[in-house]
Amino acid sequence: MVTSLEDVTADLVIEELNALGARVVRVDPADIGPELTFGAALGPRGWAGSLTTPSRTVALEEIGAVYYRRPGPWRMPLLAGADDRTRAFAATEAKHGLGGVLTNISGCRYVNHPGAVTRAEFKTAQLQTAVGLGLVVPPTLVTNNVARAHAFAAEHGPVVYKPFRGLPVSDDGQAGAIWAQRIDPATLDESVALTAHLFQAEVPKTADARITVVGRTTFAQRICAPDGVLDWRRGDWDELGHQPLTVPPALAETLIAYLDTFGLAFGCFDFALREELARDAPERFTFIECNANGQWGWLPDSTDIAVAFARILMEGP
Repeated sequence: MVTSLEDVTADLVIEELNALGARVVRVDPADIGPELTFGAALGPRGWAGSLTTPSRTVALEEIGAVYYRRPGPWRMPLLAGADDRTRAFAATEAKHGLGGVLTNISGCRYVNHPGAVTRAEFKTAQLQTAVGLGLVVPPTLVTNNVARAHAFAAEHGPVVYKPFRGLPVSDDGQAGAIWAQRIDPATLDESVALTAHLFQAEVPKTADARITVVGRTTFAQRICAPDGVLDWRRGDWDELGHQPLTVPPALAETLIAYLDTFGLAFGCFDFALREELARDAPERFTFIECNANGQWGWLPDSTDIAVAFARILMEGP
């Protein structure tokens, strides 16, 4: 289990793995130092050696599956007094050394491999793949050209702006976010040229759908924000309304094909839901994005999802 110490989602999976009698080792590579040591020698079958944490020692050859969750940033705590260049060098060496070993364990199932996650994180790739598989995607423009942005808004308004990624972590370690938001085309000016922007036609949704796919199993929840905000993630998650949702079999198969395209074993899909349409209408589910390392521990069916994770990890390669 490659993740930080405080990770409720990972805790749920570990609990289910323990119930199945699995031997679980939890490690955060960012802890490299006296409290986390390793040694890996290259042999005919790949890397062999051991990894030692304060509570466990495991042989690399014994690892059958890795749930690569959310390890911490390379903090290099023992180099706190060093200059920035030295700390950056040590962090890069740790990433390519220890990180390289942990992402190249022979005969191991990764859920998900960080290389596959990195490729799948590009929204441009997500949207292109979704269209190629026949999913409904809102009219979309990626541009830094203000004239193109104005023309798109005139044709497809109302228009929504979305960031490609979240805000970088601040110097004091605080995370931030920019949520999807409606834009007034009149506010678009030449500053658009400074970077890339993602614009989409707003979907006239009645609710949202979160579909979590683990292996070949789907779990779906209808999500309704009490104040009807455009992006349900920006409010109080405890105030969200959840209802079980039936996924059409054809859609479920398409989502599995999506994961296969990126080499993923798991993904959290977000859809805009148009419930005024017939249940078999393709436009009822409009693809928004897929998070290849998404959060699901807050969902009402999190226990069932954790069981599915434990089972797929226990299956091994």
